Amino acid sequence: MSHTVITTTTTTRTFGDSVLNLGYNRTIPGLLKIGQMLALLVAFLCVHCAHGWPSWAACQYFEVVALWFLIAILIFFLMHLFRLQAKMPCINWPLTEFFHYAVGSVLILIASIIAAVKSGGVSALVAGSVFGFIATFLMVINMWTSYSVSCGPHQTGATV
Repeated sequence: MSHTVITTTTTTRTFGDSVLNLGYNRTIPGLLKIGQMLALLVAFLCVHCAHGWPSWAACQYFEVVALWFLIAILIFFLMHLFRLQAKMPCINWPLTEFFHYAVGSVLILIASIIAAVKSGGVSALVAGSVFGFIATFLMVINMWTSYSVSCGPHQTGATV
């Protein structure tokens, strides 16, 4: 009787005390987060560097919302990259991300609509609002995928 033994090794790179998950950059949620961060960064820079704002309050609201969610998405990205959510199991991270994307997509959509309406023909503000709409679209996709992970139907082995 012959026996075959198969061994599998996993290589991880460590950085300090935490394990670095380099494969997260190539997953769909990782790519969505990178796209959201880039879209929000471009939107913020377009609105921040624009001259001749027709509505100071609208552009300031857009800047605050874009920068706030850019930082929040960066924190979530770094948490996944360094696998920090495993070190804090008392928080339901998929549900936390779902609520973050739900609130963020609504607020960025509102900010983008306001920036588009109040742009007054300033091309930098129009470009900022377009990138805000792109970020909103990416956040809705990420919210949908995080919903399917945290709240979607779960299959069991039992059949009725």
